[in-house]
Formats: sequence, C-alpha cells, structure tokens
Amino acid sequence: MAIAALSVGAVGEAPAIARARAVRVAVRFAIGHALLLAGGAGALVALGWSLPIIFERGGEVLGGLLLIVFGIVGLWGVAAGRVYGHMHAHDIGSHFHLHVGRRDHHPQPAAHSHLPTIVGAAFAVSSLRALTMLAPFGSQVEAASLATLILLIAVFALGILLSMSLFGVAFARLMSARTMQRLGRAAAVATAAASIGLGVFWIVAS
Repeated sequence: MAIAALSVGAVGEAPAIARARAVRVAVRFAIGHALLLAGGAGALVALGWSLPIIFERGGEVLGGLLLIVFGIVGLWGVAAGRVYGHMHAHDIGSHFHLHVGRRDHHPQPAAHSHLPTIVGAAFAVSSLRALTMLAPFGSQVEAASLATLILLIAVFALGILLSMSLFGVAFARLMSARTMQRLGRAAAVATAAASIGLGVFWIVAS
C-alpha cells in the first residue's frame, strides 16, 4: 500500500512516466526495506542481542501512521494540486522524487530526498525483531552456525528485494493501463483512502 501511495502521480500523465515511476519507487522502497532487515538483523544476531516486544509494536504503529499520512497527503494533493512527483536526472542516472508544494516553487536538486528508500526502511522496523529471533526459518535453525544464520538473513532480505521489485513491475502495468488512465483523479482518491483505511487497521490490529 505504501508503494502504491508513493507511486501515484499527476492526473493524466503519460503511461510511460507512470510505469517508470512505479518501478523505481518499488525498487527503492525494497532496497531500503532489505538493507535495514539484512544489516540490522545480521548485526543483532552476530552480537547475540535481542529486541524487546515494544520495539516491534512501535514499528507496527509507525507503519500504520505512515500509511495514514500518505493517504491524507494524497487526498490533499488531489484536492489542492499541491503534491506531485517527477523524475530528476543525476550524473549516475535518474531518480523519482515526491514534493509537497507548488510546481513553480520546485526545490533545487540539492534539496531532493530519497523518500521511497527511507520509507522502505521504516516499514522494516516492525519485522526486525522477528527476523532477529529467526522466526521466519523455524525452530531447527537455532542450532545452525553464525555464518549460516547470516547467510539465511541475507537470502531472506534478497527475497524481500525481489518480491517488492516484482510488485513494482506489476503495479506499473496497472498504473499505465488505459482503465487507470481514464479513472485519473478517482484512482488517486481511492488509493489515498485505501492507504488511510489500511493504516488504521494496521494500528488497531497490531
């Protein structure tokens, strides 16, 4: 839902632009998510540390709050036309950036941030404790060597990276479909509302 909310662009934009943005947002989100999981869990396992349950609960609440914020910003952007995204060229490639404000007051390139990567890392916080406890691998893995555990965590993070990137490809096709292009503003409102709804559910359910 976070990837979808971050991928919504201007109403009526070209399908190619919508596809490129959705893929880039998903890949950057996945990179942030995977790096935090692999680096954080790997370091904690190597040190023999564990995280308290409040850390996991806090991560769940953070994820829910972010979804609510994205939804509110999306609804406000549709209503006021003050939220927009664009591709920005750099020496080593191009990046997608989300901005709040007027297009004629667009910030300088130095002010650009890597929002999808940061958000992806933030959403990984709630999973860090479970991965540190090796929950995804079952009880038998606890007898494995440290090197094996680190490798399993790295492979798990790689799987996250691939799956989220593939979602970005699929979502890019959806975003650029003629039906979505015709829906325009309605699709943006529906995405924002769904983000708010899921954020509230996430907080309550966790």
